Amino acid sequence: MTLFKNKQWIYTKRPEKLVDKTHYTLKEASIAISEIKPGQALLKSQYFSLDPYMRIQQSEHDTWEEPHPLNTVQGGAVVGQIVAVNDSGTNLKKGDWVLSYTGWQEYAVAEIQSLRKLDPEEVGVTTTLGILGMPARIAYFGLIEAGKPKKGETVVVSGASGAVGQVVVQIAKIKGCKVIGIAGSDEKTKYLKETLYVDEVINYKNHPSALAMKKELSRRCPDGIDIYYDNVGGYITDAVFELINLRARIIICGQISQYSGGLDHPELGPRFLHKMLYKRAIIQGVLARDYNDRMDEMLTEMTPWVKDGLLSYKETIVDGFENLPNALNMLFYGENMGKLIVKV
Repeated sequence: MTLFKNKQWIYTKRPEKLVDKTHYTLKEASIAISEIKPGQALLKSQYFSLDPYMRIQQSEHDTWEEPHPLNTVQGGAVVGQIVAVNDSGTNLKKGDWVLSYTGWQEYAVAEIQSLRKLDPEEVGVTTTLGILGMPARIAYFGLIEAGKPKKGETVVVSGASGAVGQVVVQIAKIKGCKVIGIAGSDEKTKYLKETLYVDEVINYKNHPSALAMKKELSRRCPDGIDIYYDNVGGYITDAVFELINLRARIIICGQISQYSGGLDHPELGPRFLHKMLYKRAIIQGVLARDYNDRMDEMLTEMTPWVKDGLLSYKETIVDGFENLPNALNMLFYGENMGKLIVKV
């Protein structure tokens, strides 16, 4: 009987503020090939996706779903390779690369129908976690369908150098918009300006209040703001609301400034509804899962963009399965550039 030693990060304690190693327990077990039931495959995990939504799921209250259950493997998207298959009718075979949602474990048993086969010869397999994965899906459909960008409009993106933001700013440029990217370091704003060709960039740490940010945005957006793609929330968003144009579209994709301590006991929100009234603006929340069944539609358009170099992207890859909990915490300190991934 072939046995594989398996390490798992078990989510055991709800964080009150930042999440770190103390909220997890490292467990060791084993998996036997004989345990694989018909219609299942055994996977060896290679790359783990780290995303802000994981912290949302750790809230003690319901969000878009029930809280992540304690004493279970931390969920998350994984790119891995098939070790064994128990299904004579599938075209998957040992060694194939696949995308799964099997979470923080070195080996996992998955239903074959839940797996997406990857082609490592077309684009790198890690792209399915970022530039051609869930972050790209919500960037693409969030901007195109909720934002409805028109040529010549002004688009502001917070968290612009992150996994979602770096895609939003580039699609907005492709659609002919003027784009202002907000990020948290000079290195990130340089990347936005020199690599992604964002029109204007702002390091929010140089403008640490709503008033200061409003003044800077006013300078960068003399014609006002037509679309705001919000990944951050907080005072940056407060400032944007002061500058929106008639019939502006505000897309709420993330509120990462509130995730570490503000989920269960949120800060008092801005009293901006009179601005919405005056400008007849629209605020819409968007979730990647709303577009799960349209993944092929996105890939049809965006895969050629990546292959042809029309879309650039950054990945921050941390080595070591043991570093998963601390790597997740990097998201809330802004220590990653682009998509954050842990490699086994």
